[in-house]
Amino acid sequence: MTPAVTAALANHGAGLVTSPSAFVQNLCSCQSGVSAAKCAMQNRPLRSVLYVPASNAKALVKLPSLMMDAVIVDLEDAVHPDAKADARATMIAGLQEWTPRKPLLAVRINNLDGPFGADDLSAAYQINPDAIVLPKCETPQQIIALSDAMRDLEMDERVAIWAMIETPRALFNSGAIAELGHHHSNRLNCFVTGTNDLMKETGVRDINEMQPWLMQIVLAARAGGLSVLDGVHNDIADTSGFESACHLARNRGFDGKTLIHPSQIEPANHIFKPDETEVRAAQAIVAAFALPENAAKGVIGLDGKMVERLHLAQAQTLLLKFQQTH
Repeated sequence: MTPAVTAALANHGAGLVTSPSAFVQNLCSCQSGVSAAKCAMQNRPLRSVLYVPASNAKALVKLPSLMMDAVIVDLEDAVHPDAKADARATMIAGLQEWTPRKPLLAVRINNLDGPFGADDLSAAYQINPDAIVLPKCETPQQIIALSDAMRDLEMDERVAIWAMIETPRALFNSGAIAELGHHHSNRLNCFVTGTNDLMKETGVRDINEMQPWLMQIVLAARAGGLSVLDGVHNDIADTSGFESACHLARNRGFDGKTLIHPSQIEPANHIFKPDETEVRAAQAIVAAFALPENAAKGVIGLDGKMVERLHLAQAQTLLLKFQQTH
């Protein structure tokens, strides 16, 4: 590290990203066609995303005390068809007044082409969510239809769509679905992997055999500029297995993991959080490009390595997400 970079780090330290909101606006101004609202959502950490049944009033009451990055309140698989209406009422009663809210709040609705989806979406609107989760998304047209329905309800434009990739058809169409991430009007900004449904639909018995498909989901998500979440780990008591699954998911490029129990929050937060070495390296890259002599350069040398502006963008995003975990 050059003396100039060392001096810049000494002067700024962790404060190289001092204002998350200002930094998001800066970052988004360089991304053509990306609104500040969408960019802010994309740069929120999603290390731990907890599923909670909408019908479980006791669990909903506990949410403000938990430290997950996001929660998905589930009106789909977790609720029996005969209990949908009661679950919607329970969700509204439990979450309508949840402010201020640190974790992102997402609601998994039923598909709009079924008997429950429209009422689910109307109920979700009443609790001011950050995202609507669309299950069993298999085509771009489903995203467009949901986006249109949200616009008809006059949902705030910052409310995103998270698409669940959990069927063979979804895998085949994942690239076309992810392409909608480049069109802000369609709201799409995250893929959520449904590993349980994928195993059921395909007959695969060992999740490790699904690695090529998981990488396909990550690849499609990144091509569309989306965040991407790994599926759940079903054995709550298997803490070592869960931690191994988190490490694998992070190495595969996932932003975080979906969870089924609060005990999984802390290890997921720890494993998906950038470590000190990564943070210092990112700070050094930002400091190096901030030097006057590097302002017009696309490539610089740092600690014997070639560093491009794409590494600068990665470093800025890492620092922003790191700061928001504190």
